[in-house]
Amino acid sequence: MRSIRIAISAAMLGALALPALSATPASAATVPTAPTATPAVSCYNLPPLPYALHTKAVTIRSKASSKTTALGVLYKSHKFSVSKKSGNWLYITDKTTGVKGWGSVTYVYRDVRMCLD
Repeated sequence: MRSIRIAISAAMLGALALPALSATPASAATVPTAPTATPAVSCYNLPPLPYALHTKAVTIRSKASSKTTALGVLYKSHKFSVSKKSGNWLYITDKTTGVKGWGSVTYVYRDVRMCLD
């Protein structure tokens, strides 16, 4: 049992040491001629992404509470706009049906822009 552990340990150390031994020395490495140009506009300076519906449908409510009257349903295919925010609720205008009311930010929120620097 002990000899098996020693053999496995030796194999692991050999596998880890092999890439280090085959690497070229720093003096032989190629030096880049010029740094790559960075874009003039940073990703962080761009405006936020638009709101999107991240479920099949959201209930539009009369007040910013889940216990209030439902005025309508906002479906994924509908066009909508967001005008204000109160806590975890957004005031939504469904442009397809004309219904205005509050929708939960659990289902209606902005996508996150990924900035790869």
